[in-house]
Amino acid sequence: MSFFKKYSTLLVIILSVICYFFFAYFLERTQFYIVSFLWIALFSGFYLLLQNKNSSFKNLIIVAILFRCIFLFAIPNLSQDFYRFIWDGRMLLNGFNPYLSLPETFIQLNLQPIAEASTLYDGMGELNGSHYTNYPPLNQFCFFIAALFASKSVFGSVIVLRVLIILADIGILYFGKKLLERLNLPVKNIFWYLLNPFIIIEMTGNLHFEPVMLFFLVWALYKLHQQQWIIAAILLACSVSVKLIPLLFLPLFFQWFINHDNNGTEIKNSESQTEFILSKFSLFKLAKLSLFYIIILTITILLFLPFYTPEFIDNYASSVSLWFKDFEFNASFYYIFREIGYLFSGYNEIAFIGKITPVLTVLFLLYLTFFRRNKTFIQLITVMLFGLCFYYFTATTVHPWYLATPLILCVFTKYKFPIIWSSVIILTYQAYTNNPWQENLWFVFIEYLMVFSFLIYEILYPLKMKKL
Repeated sequence: MSFFKKYSTLLVIILSVICYFFFAYFLERTQFYIVSFLWIALFSGFYLLLQNKNSSFKNLIIVAILFRCIFLFAIPNLSQDFYRFIWDGRMLLNGFNPYLSLPETFIQLNLQPIAEASTLYDGMGELNGSHYTNYPPLNQFCFFIAALFASKSVFGSVIVLRVLIILADIGILYFGKKLLERLNLPVKNIFWYLLNPFIIIEMTGNLHFEPVMLFFLVWALYKLHQQQWIIAAILLACSVSVKLIPLLFLPLFFQWFINHDNNGTEIKNSESQTEFILSKFSLFKLAKLSLFYIIILTITILLFLPFYTPEFIDNYASSVSLWFKDFEFNASFYYIFREIGYLFSGYNEIAFIGKITPVLTVLFLLYLTFFRRNKTFIQLITVMLFGLCFYYFTATTVHPWYLATPLILCVFTKYKFPIIWSSVIILTYQAYTNNPWQENLWFVFIEYLMVFSFLIYEILYPLKMKKL
């Protein structure tokens, strides 16, 4: 027993390394039960590592980087999206605007605009190749870097993309730790994100670029807490230019700007708050908030500008709209709405429901903006977390990698249901055991039952934040 206690952490790390190695080089996503077994083993090890009070911050950093480096030379085996990333990057390198053409058009005309065009098209699949790209400009820049260093090798491109994602996670570690210190929260909280097997497998392993977006987002939040709101606005624009999702957060900054004086001090009692808002300084605060929004939107537009043509907006809008009116995957309330639609009309009402759910999200965000207390910085991040999760709970499509954003946000709050969600998201991979893929809604039900149960528990029985 004493031997196990002494070397338990080392044993957990060794077993995790073996599991990650098997995950990276020997698995296919159709092997659902093997994937699930390894996933459970990795999450068990993840929990044990964080609960070990003898694990130093420095050692946990080394372990987090070690786990990521295991995937360095692996071709992603749970996602095909990286083939489209490489395609877009090489299109840019060869002088093409990736927003204006479809991969399938070149293939059907037997044209090879880039190296390994047929290989990339076969890899991304007919569905991906038949739609216009929807990846924003800074994301495209990452793809361009991969093409610059490996213009004729898929393997080389994968390594470059993976290095960029690992560097982004290191950046999240750096600024996340600083923000936790400023918020007087345990710095080890950052490892709920950094050591999470879901993050390591879905981001480093499967090459989804949420970490780059989150790097800019966490850096922006850190600068905003320092009252450097102009820099924060620039960084938020960069975050939006990697993934559009941070646009949802923009209304939620209202109370942070309005309810703080020029030095960032919160106005605490309601009487002084009312007097402050009615005073001449409230106009200054509103002007500063407006400028904050203007900087974000202006820089975002400027980053898109090099790609602009009359066709660009239509192509990009048609691609983004697919996620609201065509695609269905791992939804929760939407599936309930869909069944109600079947009951009354006899067919899938996704086109109608897809228009309603964004409206519900906007209304919920407005409620959080004006009626939910979010004056302190932790409260601000909390409403960001709930605003985003409301959107996901009503969305038609929730891919596993979407959870990276709520996961990093929960690190700075008392809520931990995104960690539970990240552990049960593996149930979505059951759909790939079928050819063609098909969801078993019982697995979806179990996933969301566990998520909502833990969420309700956290709301009804709030716990004080504890040290890891």
